[in-house]
Amino acid sequence: MTTSPPQVNGHRRPLPVIKDWQAFLLNQPVEEPVVEPEPTPDTQPEPAAPAVDLVAQAQADAIRTRSYAEAEEQRIRAEAEAKAIEIKAAEEARKLKLVNDKAEARAAEEQAARNARIAEAERKRAAAERAQQDDEKAHREQQQSAAAAEAQITKAARTWRKYAIAFYAVCAIVALPVQIAAFWDPEAWWLVIAPLMLECAALVVTKGAAAAVAAHRPHWHYRAVAWMFAFIAAGINLWHGLSAFDPATAFGTAFASLAGPGVWDLHEHGRIRKRDGVLTRRERKAAAKAAKAAAKQKAADEAARTAENDAAAAAAAEAAEQLANDRAEEFPEVWNEAEKIAAAVGEVTVTEAVWARAYRNIQGCDPGESIESITARRAAERRVASALTGTPVTTLSKSKNVQRAIQMNGSPRRSSYKPVPPRRTPGDTTPYHPLARRANGETKRRLNAAKKDGK
Repeated sequence: MTTSPPQVNGHRRPLPVIKDWQAFLLNQPVEEPVVEPEPTPDTQPEPAAPAVDLVAQAQADAIRTRSYAEAEEQRIRAEAEAKAIEIKAAEEARKLKLVNDKAEARAAEEQAARNARIAEAERKRAAAERAQQDDEKAHREQQQSAAAAEAQITKAARTWRKYAIAFYAVCAIVALPVQIAAFWDPEAWWLVIAPLMLECAALVVTKGAAAAVAAHRPHWHYRAVAWMFAFIAAGINLWHGLSAFDPATAFGTAFASLAGPGVWDLHEHGRIRKRDGVLTRRERKAAAKAAKAAAKQKAADEAARTAENDAAAAAAAEAAEQLANDRAEEFPEVWNEAEKIAAAVGEVTVTEAVWARAYRNIQGCDPGESIESITARRAAERRVASALTGTPVTTLSKSKNVQRAIQMNGSPRRSSYKPVPPRRTPGDTTPYHPLARRANGETKRRLNAAKKDGK
């Protein structure tokens, strides 16, 4: 950095200060310091001015320049930070506006969805209310119809009862004169009470039958006695009418004696059937037709089920026969052994248990396994182990029995190697691991069991 000279044209140059530099940069006028004129020399000489320290002035100038530069850098940094803050504030405001817009849109959508749900709920509620009102209306109409029908039935039954009683009375009035005439005797006039007693007895017994029907008691004997009285009255009218009057009178009065009790008994018969819930002829025919259709459908279902069972049994028998042929063709020795075992244990056919036992006896393993499959599986396992460890397959096959070879006793034959290898002594090798000993024991027991099964 260079500095300006301290003197210009024999005058001391004033050093700029920070505010002078700022004013210069901002194009503002700066007040120049007033230079006082040098004093005139007196008669006595002035002492010489001390020499100016240029290094100190240069250092001060450098310090002021650096201070200005730092201040300018701080100002620029402050402006940049202010601009960055302004940009960040604008970006934050934009983001906040976007968030507010999204929130407002989401709120509008939620409000619309809420309004739609409310409208749907209101629609469903209105539909449910209309359906309930319709159901209630239909129920009321049904009740009214049922009540009207019941009232009509009750009215018809009451009318029928009145007409039956009136007809009974008319028939009694028609039949009584001939009966009275039959019992009339001037010397025994009191015999006229007999026809009245006969008709009253029939009426009383008929009322007893009605009471028995209402009380759910047996009523057939009441009705039988009433019909007996009616036939007695009809016989009297017929006998006396034919002897004393014409046949029309006889048969008419006899019919009247039977018609009155008959119509009333018909009324009681209908009431009894209604009480007992006896079906009408049309209802009995409909029930018989439905029962016949149900029986026919049941027979068809049974036939279809039987056909399916027969087809399944035939398919199973065919599959069993095919399996037996395949086994006899593929494994003739095992099949012969299985037939022997089946005959020995009393089985008619070669069952799965018999086949498994015969297969184990001949092949030495369970069905589905063989020496070839076991050998291939072990070879594949060795290849997989070789691929995982990077060890050749031959090395794996040789190293499987390393521990067993070291810890087992040597052959009783003398070695042909020279010199003779040293004899093993207790503790010269590492003993088996407990898990290895257990595995060896399990393997030995499995081999012994396989040998016993083979025998």
